[in-house]
Amino acid sequence: MPEIKNLSDEEVVKQVQESNQELYAIIIDRYQAKLIRYVFNLIKDKDKAEDVVQETFIRAYVNLNIFNAKNKFSSWIYQIAHNQTINHIKKHQREVPLPDEFDSQSEEDLQKNFEQKEVGKRVNFCLEKIPLLYREPLYLYFLEEKSYQEISDILRMPMGTVATRINRAKKIYKEICPEE
Repeated sequence: MPEIKNLSDEEVVKQVQESNQELYAIIIDRYQAKLIRYVFNLIKDKDKAEDVVQETFIRAYVNLNIFNAKNKFSSWIYQIAHNQTINHIKKHQREVPLPDEFDSQSEEDLQKNFEQKEVGKRVNFCLEKIPLLYREPLYLYFLEEKSYQEISDILRMPMGTVATRINRAKKIYKEICPEE
């Protein structure tokens, strides 16, 4: 099994397509945390993000036979997660997420965590003010470290549009939250 873990996503998918469905667990292990982080950034509810990601993996598995191994699997699964997230947002537009409970912390970490949370709140506040149209490519580029080509594949838009939206998102961000 160790050599299987060294296979690329596309090679693992090919084996799953051919007959070894148990290997799909490798794909889940590789992408679950990343996809939950991505979806959570868009819907701000951890439980619902986990549900959306579970639906993403089911949808990907069911449609694995149409995946073209010449393309990047990561872009394909992010595209499915994107579509599932947008569907979820449309379906649950009127729901308001409840904030997570505070974690128990030692006194030494309290000040550091407070400062980090304040910076995080400010960044999230600013990001939330950016329309989803621009926020999503910005998030994929800076936080998920996706290339313009991967973002283009995930969001199904030309690379020029990706570049334009990221640039506009940066400008909006600077207007909303100028450096202090």
